[in-house]
Amino acid sequence: MSRNKLQKVLDIKFIIAVIIIILLCAVLVYTRKEAKSNYVSDEKITEIGFENIGELATQSVTTTTVRVETKDLKLFNVSIPLTQSKYIYTYNTTIKAGINFSDVKWQLGESHNIYVDIPEVKTLSADIDLDSFKVLHEENNIFSPITLTEHNDSLIQLRENALSDAINSGLYDRALDNAKTILTSFISQVYPSNEYNIIFSERASE
Repeated sequence: MSRNKLQKVLDIKFIIAVIIIILLCAVLVYTRKEAKSNYVSDEKITEIGFENIGELATQSVTTTTVRVETKDLKLFNVSIPLTQSKYIYTYNTTIKAGINFSDVKWQLGESHNIYVDIPEVKTLSADIDLDSFKVLHEENNIFSPITLTEHNDSLIQLRENALSDAINSGLYDRALDNAKTILTSFISQVYPSNEYNIIFSERASE
């Protein structure tokens, strides 16, 4: 086959390919215009998201505690002069309280009432901030040195006292109030607050 004839054959095939592509494009455009969308969306709410949150701190407080450690020698229950060791220092303690959201129980009642049973608030953590340590007084006597064990026991007592003071100052009450606020926010995403009444009850420890 001569070169001219080969070129004509290639030109004809190219023209045919172009025509086929144009026809396909025309069919796709027409089909898209005429076809109706068959997208379907459906949903059914089966649970509220807080079931999988787990433990969540709803209130935190930081306390500063002044601690005094003293130790001396005694004779007949009377302190011997010049034998006293004494430390005065401060530490901050951060305490967090909250609830286990996975233990929250709820049910939809009549008259658009939602009954929510909240587990008892508990301490989630109580940590001494070692970086907050400040020495106010330091006096170490060779006759009655304060041991590391005694100092460690003193820190444990400091932590327990800080926790007790925080609870007595209303830590748990504020943690419970914030837990209710968070639960209300979650529930209202599914059941609008202007249509449903949320009734809380607190579960006592078992």
